[in-house]
Amino acid sequence: MAASVQGTAETPVGGHALVAGGLAKASQRYVEQTGATAVQIYVSNPRGWALAEGDPAQDAAFLAGCGDWGVSAYIHAALLVNLGSPTEATVERSVATLEHALRRGKAIGARGVVFHAGSAVDAVHAEKALDVVRKVLRPLLDRAALEGWPPLLVEPSAGGGRSLASRVEHLEAYLTAVDHHPQLGVCFDTCHAWAAGHDLASPGGMTATLDTLVKAAGPGRLRLIHANDSKDACGSTRDRHESLGKGTIGPAAFAELVRHPAAAGVPLIVETPSGDLSADHAADIALLRAAF
Repeated sequence: MAASVQGTAETPVGGHALVAGGLAKASQRYVEQTGATAVQIYVSNPRGWALAEGDPAQDAAFLAGCGDWGVSAYIHAALLVNLGSPTEATVERSVATLEHALRRGKAIGARGVVFHAGSAVDAVHAEKALDVVRKVLRPLLDRAALEGWPPLLVEPSAGGGRSLASRVEHLEAYLTAVDHHPQLGVCFDTCHAWAAGHDLASPGGMTATLDTLVKAAGPGRLRLIHANDSKDACGSTRDRHESLGKGTIGPAAFAELVRHPAAAGVPLIVETPSGDLSADHAADIALLRAAF
């Protein structure tokens, strides 16, 4: 598939926002400081199992605010989620965490809930892991459709650790495990793909990777893009983000990304870690918009 100019200035572009101090207030400040038209947030501890019910007043204010600001909202589920784990307690907590995120997603008008594809952890469990995913994820997707919850978006990992999906071609088996359920979409993370061995920096590399993703997952399955540069080499299996154009992937790949037909209209989220989050995200958002 040849790349062509598909993205527009109306494609939502934003970043992962910190919401300390109140969901609505913190998000409004982030949008004002970065010019974001998309935001991604956590609604629970990203590195723990504790689940907070949230503040209904803040939820309502955020929902109204996103409408006023013209912002598309997404939730990233806790990083501990692993639906393919050999440990039953981990699987149970993962399902509970995703259900919590989906409920909160409906309350705040989120357009999707991102979760990591997970890992089989050990060789003995590797052949059974996708069976576990099917057993627990298929019913959750059915319930999400029934309840009017937002879609779940599976995000391939950076590789290593017996990941269930790191390279984009692995998505075919993952989606097949849940019968290509319409409630399951894909979140493509450029840093993860690079770390998993997709050479996005070579001319045509991003295009080839997205072509493969579409072939594996099907057209229209890509619902969100995490646009992150990397501090490490291709194939490192290390997930260390860098500001766009300052890492090992480089700016040309991101220009190729936004021009790919599969990315047309798909929201872009940057996740640059920084001491000055808003300033770095504003620069990354501006770079992406300039590439359209």
